[in-house]
Amino acid sequence: MMARGKSDLAAKADAFRALHAGPKLLVLPNAWDAASAVLIQAAGFPAIATSSAGCASALGFGDGNQVPRKEMLAAVRRIAASVEIPVSADMESGYGSGPESASRLAEELIEAGAIGLNLEDGTCDAAKPFKDLSQSVEEIRAIRETSDRAGVRLVINARTDTYWEGRGTADENFAQAMRRCRAYCEAGADCSFLPGLKDLALIERFVSEVGGPLNVLPWPGMPGFTELERIGLRRLSFGGTTSRSAYGNFRRLLQELANGGGVEEILKGYGLTYQEMNSLFAKRSAAH
Repeated sequence: MMARGKSDLAAKADAFRALHAGPKLLVLPNAWDAASAVLIQAAGFPAIATSSAGCASALGFGDGNQVPRKEMLAAVRRIAASVEIPVSADMESGYGSGPESASRLAEELIEAGAIGLNLEDGTCDAAKPFKDLSQSVEEIRAIRETSDRAGVRLVINARTDTYWEGRGTADENFAQAMRRCRAYCEAGADCSFLPGLKDLALIERFVSEVGGPLNVLPWPGMPGFTELERIGLRRLSFGGTTSRSAYGNFRRLLQELANGGGVEEILKGYGLTYQEMNSLFAKRSAAH
């Protein structure tokens, strides 16, 4: 990558990191392809995070580390090339194991145009649902050191699936999640990600004790953004919810068609016009 390209990425990484400092909550409706990314940018959001689940569906795979590494990186590259705002990539558990793989992943993400990543400690293995803490720490440290050497300080959103799995008691889950999040922050992570954490009192406790910004997923009945900001939450990402919403609307359209609904009634209120959709990529098309 040219020096100017890295300079631009470094500035975007710094800008994205600053969005985690508050006081405003960083809301990220995740993208799963170039079109969804451009729509997020057009809606005025300051940054984009990709959804591994959404990207997996678009690429023809199930979620849970099933997408080949090269294909996920190619998807990230297309998304990053389609927008001007910072793009953070959901790379699941890293599509590899150990610090050498993690170091290479940092280089590949920078080359793809990303300025940050999610890295999780879940394994998708029921017999051993978590990576060893030492392995996760080594991988985060490798990403931090490699990206710093490259001149693009990637924003690391370190995810622990402690509450996603929910296998222990309340006290055990809290202790394990706190232990892991603190270790990840000490290794160089910028933000802790706790999907499945819904209790406001616990969120507030994590905010005060974990030592860095906290990211959660939305849940039914969650309070408004103002309340989440008040308790100190810094990042709210929507994961696969955004792509599932789009696909759900498409499924309803198909069901109406299958039931013999009239074309005018079905198309009314659905989708963008041809001109609107084409205009999303007008600048990029002109450049080619």
